[in-house]
This record gives sequence, structure tokens and C-alpha cells, in this order.
Amino acid sequence: MVIVLRIAGVLAGVVVILATVLSAVRTTVLPRGVPSRLSRFVFVLVRWAFQVRVGRAPTYDLRDRVYANYGPFALLFLLQSWLLLVYGGFVLAQWAAEPARGLGDALVMSGSSLLTLGFDVPRGGLSIALAFVEASIGLLLVTLLISYLPVIYAAFSRREAAVAKLEVRAGSPPTCLDLLTRAWRLERFDRLTTTWGEMETWFVDIEESHTSFAALVFFRSPQPEHSWITAAGAVLDSAALLAAVLDVPRDVEAELCIRSGYLALRRIADFFQIPYPADPRPGDPISISRDEWETVVDGLASAGLPVRADREQAWRDWAGWRVNYDRPLIALGMLAQAPYAPWSTDRSLADFRSPPMFLRKQ
Repeated sequence: MVIVLRIAGVLAGVVVILATVLSAVRTTVLPRGVPSRLSRFVFVLVRWAFQVRVGRAPTYDLRDRVYANYGPFALLFLLQSWLLLVYGGFVLAQWAAEPARGLGDALVMSGSSLLTLGFDVPRGGLSIALAFVEASIGLLLVTLLISYLPVIYAAFSRREAAVAKLEVRAGSPPTCLDLLTRAWRLERFDRLTTTWGEMETWFVDIEESHTSFAALVFFRSPQPEHSWITAAGAVLDSAALLAAVLDVPRDVEAELCIRSGYLALRRIADFFQIPYPADPRPGDPISISRDEWETVVDGLASAGLPVRADREQAWRDWAGWRVNYDRPLIALGMLAQAPYAPWSTDRSLADFRSPPMFLRKQ
């Protein structure tokens, strides 16, 4: 019976160790958005704790100060979870490797090996091999996270540079009305083509970085009123207005920017298992009402921008663009607790649910 227990302990330990190492590799090394059950569990658990801490905070400023710590804190907690699970797995393995030593000795042996403290020496050959492997894995996990952080912050810096630049062009919070009217008044409307190209590249970057390093979704901007999500919404709505509403020569770069943007938002939503219409059709419902749209179009016309005479067709064309990114944009804003901005985080989805604690099979 004892032998069976020890064999079961070894097998359980090996499973825990392999699962933990696989989670670490998927989170920090694998260059594609493959969700890890362990990483998701840790982030959801820490998020729940932060939600309890925030409670019904009366102001956004208070919520922002609390949630600003969420992403970094969850990353550090994830490292501790990896180390703790590896430690537990090797405790079981050491306990089975040296039958003469009890579970208490296995706890000390595993901790000494994992943290390379060296105050306990293994005796048998198998125990020595396990100690070497555990020390190597412990150093590997710490090294992975240390090398992971500069990559995250490099992607974060690129993202935030574009968000800050958009404030100059579209205000704070950014709006499509401000972006287009400022460009018109400053006689830079013809240079918006360059802006669409830059933002297309930005969308490609956040798609890759925010699925490969999903923690970035929860890293908040240095300025409380800034957010990559509200910036994305303002850019997409502006490009859609130019393509569908303004009576100006066709700008293909604006249309490419829209496609790049909604593909990026959809793929980030896919990573978090946020549902959205996979093949939306023009005429499908969107969160923007016709009256809201008319108000913005009237603002464009008042600023002197040429607006198409057929507003009915312009509304249908614009809504046909918006339907591609409407739900992912609002859902991601709710997920990340983004600050207020018109047409994105000023509304919510009645059926929105936070990502599940454990992954479901696709």
C-alpha cells in the first residue's frame, strides 16, 4: 500500500511540474495567443480580489487607482503560483524518492533545492537528480519572468505612445468628432491618410502583443483618462465616418485601418472567449442610435466638413462598418474597466460575462 501511494505521489508530482512548466512556456515564450488554464485561473482569481477591494467605489478615480495595480500584481502572483506548484510537485517526488525520510523532510528538501539555499543535502541518487532538476526549473521560471517583463513594457510603451499622440489630435477622452474637425480646421485633412497608416500598424502591433502577452490588456495608461480601448474606438469611428459619411475622395487607407482594427479587437476578444457575431451583416443592430449618429454628423457639418446629402445611405454605410467592431470594442472596455469615452465605454452589454475561471474546449 505504501509503495502504491509513493508511486501515485511521483506521478502526481510529475503531472503538476509538467503542467506548471507548460503554463510558463505558453505565457512567456510561445509567440502566439494560446491560453493557459493556470494563468487564466490566477488572473481571474486576482481580479475577483480587486473587485472585492473596489466594491461600489463612488468615483472612477478611486477605481482607477486600485485597478492600476491589477496587471502588475497578477503577474507577480503568477510567478509565485508557478514556484509554489513546482515546489509541491517536487515535495511529492522527493517523498517517494527517499522512503526513509518523511513528508516533513521532503518539504525541507524541496524548498532548499527550489530556492538554491543548500541547507539540506539529498542522500540517494534519485533524490540528488530531483534536486538538480528542481533547482534548474526554479531558476528557469525566475529567468523567464525577468526576461518577459522588458518585452511587456516595450509593447506597453509602443501602445501608449500612440495613445498619447491621439490626445493631441482627438482630445481627451478621444472622440471621432474632435479628430475629424481638428484635422479640417488645421488644414491637415489630406494628411489623415498618414494617420490611418500609422494606426493600421498600431492595430497590428496590439493584436500580436495583446494576445501573446494577454496581461497587457489590463495594464492601464499612465494618465487615468487614457486607454488603448477608447483610442481604438475613436480611430475606428473616425475612419468609418470618413469612409461612409463625408463627401470626400475615397481614402483606401482609412478602410484598411478599419479592417485592421476590427480584426485586432476580435482576436483579443477570442483570447478571452468573449462572444461576438462572427459574420455580421449590414443592418444588424449596433449600440449607437441613429440620434447619436445624427448629432455627430450635424457637428461635422457645422464645422464645415462636406457631408453627403443622402444621410439615410450614409447611416447604413456607417453602421455597416461599425457592426464589425461594435461588440468587441464595448466588451473589451468592460473587461479592462476602461475610462469613459463616447461611443465605447459610455455604454455596456446586458449579457456581458467575465471570462470563465477555467477554459472550455473549443
